[in-house]
Amino acid sequence: MPQRDPNPRDGADYGWLYGPDDDATQVVGGASPYPPSGPGAYSAPPPQGPPGAYQPPSDLPPMQYPDDAPPARGGGRSAGTRGGGGGRRWLRPGRIITLLLVAWLIFLIAVPFWAWGKIEKVDASPGGERPADQPGTTYLLVGSDSREGLTKEQRKELRTGDAEGRRTDTIMMMHVGSGPTTLVSIPRDSIVPIPGHGRTKINAAYAYGGPKLLVQTLENTTGVRIDDYIEIGFGGFVNMVDAVGGVEICPKTRIKDKDAGLNLKKGCQEVDGAAALGYARSRHTYATQDLQRVQSQREVLGAIAGEVKTPSTFLNPFRYAGVVNAATGSLRIGDNVGPLSLGRFAWNLSGAMGGSGHNCTVPIADASVRWDKERALELFEYIKTDETDKITKAVCTKDGLPAR
Repeated sequence: MPQRDPNPRDGADYGWLYGPDDDATQVVGGASPYPPSGPGAYSAPPPQGPPGAYQPPSDLPPMQYPDDAPPARGGGRSAGTRGGGGGRRWLRPGRIITLLLVAWLIFLIAVPFWAWGKIEKVDASPGGERPADQPGTTYLLVGSDSREGLTKEQRKELRTGDAEGRRTDTIMMMHVGSGPTTLVSIPRDSIVPIPGHGRTKINAAYAYGGPKLLVQTLENTTGVRIDDYIEIGFGGFVNMVDAVGGVEICPKTRIKDKDAGLNLKKGCQEVDGAAALGYARSRHTYATQDLQRVQSQREVLGAIAGEVKTPSTFLNPFRYAGVVNAATGSLRIGDNVGPLSLGRFAWNLSGAMGGSGHNCTVPIADASVRWDKERALELFEYIKTDETDKITKAVCTKDGLPAR
């Protein structure tokens, strides 16, 4: 075995590692085998040595010292890790509220579309010559005495009888346009010419030829084009009132009508669906009979529409679903009526009853329900031309009689 050199500093193989000073060990040239890093760091020349001596790889990344890197966020965790509960971001209140609002919006849209399939569609567009298209939209609202959807117990409670088929207890025209919404009641005892049947009561038009003949009769008599047809039966009327939790009515006298099953005190009071229907149908206790009844019908419809538009309808899911279901359960509409048009009708109904709209009975000359031709044509001319802002009390009164 060869003898180890007692003084390796003098050897050719290790001379580069030790300096000439025997008292201390030093790095040749003062350089580190790894280059320093950081701004302004001194870069020493690479170590020199004899051929074959160890050379550090030149492609190694620079060494980082604690002062070179900023402290990591999140309690000492390095960047990119989920610190401070980041893994539960989906539970943040803002995100929960957003998800709830989206879900609620979907619910508000989905319920009407679900109910839309339950509505019966009818052809209410008459053939032959009709008035040309007119500005705005004019709806024909018909309240029929259809008992469909009522049980025997309900028919007995509501005093509707067991008659089959449909007759028109309520006939109203509502115009929605650029001016105030206008609602006009047509008394069912009005004597008008019905195509093919001579002059007779207007409610006979429906009995003779259904929606088509009723629309044709009104268009011929008034000159107003009917755009959309909407019909609701007894059952839908009662269910709507109950769905909104009842409505307020304000009879001016005490009403006791055995035929309608009605016993109401004078003054404003909250009533359920059965009492509201009786109030809208009653006429025998009034001296003016049908003229008072049409006013009661507008009062109840306006009260229903007002209740439907309250925030509680849209914030309470059970009330909202109940209202939509009740509104569509006994409804028949023209096959040209779309969801938006039907919604517009419902939304504007209360406006006609409020201070911003007009609600009246077709102008009549006397209590025999004989139309006042001059005043009636003036009223319908304002509707035809969508100039309802010009309507005055001279042509629009609650009972149809001239303003006193």
